[in-house]
Amino acid sequence: MVKRLRLNEKALRDAEALPNRSCQVFDAEVRGFSVTIYPTGARAFTLDYRHNGRQRRMTIGRWPEWTTVAARQRAKDLRREIDEGRDPMAQRAARRDAPRVKDMVGRYIDEHLPKLAPANAADQRSMLGTMVLPVWGNREVTEITRWDVEKLLTKVAEGRARPSKARPNNRARKLQGPKPTPIRANRVGEVLRKMFTLAIGWGWCEENPAMGFRRRVENARERFLGPEEIRRLANVLDAARDQRAAGIIRMCMLTGARVGEVRAARFEHFNLDYGSWSKPAATTKQRRIHRIPISDDVAAIVRQRRLVVPEGCPWLFPGDVPGQPVREIRRFWSMVQKEAGLPDVRIHDLRHTFASLLVSGGASLEMIGRLLGHTQMQTTQRYAHLMDSPLRAGVDAVAQIFRPRPALVHAAGDHQKSA
Repeated sequence: MVKRLRLNEKALRDAEALPNRSCQVFDAEVRGFSVTIYPTGARAFTLDYRHNGRQRRMTIGRWPEWTTVAARQRAKDLRREIDEGRDPMAQRAARRDAPRVKDMVGRYIDEHLPKLAPANAADQRSMLGTMVLPVWGNREVTEITRWDVEKLLTKVAEGRARPSKARPNNRARKLQGPKPTPIRANRVGEVLRKMFTLAIGWGWCEENPAMGFRRRVENARERFLGPEEIRRLANVLDAARDQRAAGIIRMCMLTGARVGEVRAARFEHFNLDYGSWSKPAATTKQRRIHRIPISDDVAAIVRQRRLVVPEGCPWLFPGDVPGQPVREIRRFWSMVQKEAGLPDVRIHDLRHTFASLLVSGGASLEMIGRLLGHTQMQTTQRYAHLMDSPLRAGVDAVAQIFRPRPALVHAAGDHQKSA
């Protein structure tokens, strides 16, 4: 006959372990609820039940981490689930095997990132590894809510403390305050939205908690070089010792191309007879072939590079590693910034300057978008305000015609004399 008694703390303390086998003491109140006493003296609460004709034994927890009162209440809750036809052990196993965020991130990296441009893939891998996995890594995919997404993006938008480089001694660097990064938060939100959309297709979740996330305000940085700044930049490039890096900067300025597109340029991409440059899809941000006309100055740069590049090398700007193009020109650009007096100018600002010069020359937004390789018109709209000058001249002409002409006023004495 099965031994039953009202389990309590005193009964568990007084129970003696058998030397060679485990024994169970069942509770007299809850059916199937018992304490298992192991030969080592350890004690654990268990629940025996039957589901679909199978005998099951589920461990609730160890004593004394679980008190008798807490374990009995848990056994009552489980017994109600069993009476409703559910299998608590199967549910526990399903939760244990449920995909977690780290599994979702791993599959996203393996299956989706190879389809993206290398720079974009590396950036997303960095975001997931430094901002998402440390916070959500061990959580189940189905546990993530909209509130979790908002809390994570708020933390990203607040930024993090960054080391100051004001002093050359690394040991003496001090931490600055957090630098807000709202744009970064938006990019993380876009990655999460795409990743959860794919997870729905994988059958890992039913809802996308990142869909419709709150976007932070992005103030697009607009920095255009003036005529004097362009002259200073040109003088510094002409006098630079590293004419390879100077050529990259010149082409960025003369074509409006991104620096990555210029670094990866090959001689075969240029048709000097027709004056064109066909950028392959692998090097463009829009992942499409982008063909643009080039000026005589750009064609001259290509011809000059052909004279100095070793025979058989396909790269317009070969790097120090054999068979590879130039990888980095940050140090050269820092020198240019200092000597040209342009501390706040980025290389990407040369692209904006190219667009502003097109606008001043009368180019339409559609033409500018095609030259810059924009796939969406709203991207080109950022240059629309630069067209205010010719429009203002037009409205001033209308105002000049409509403006009342001054009337000639005669003195009272002159009127009497004429009378």
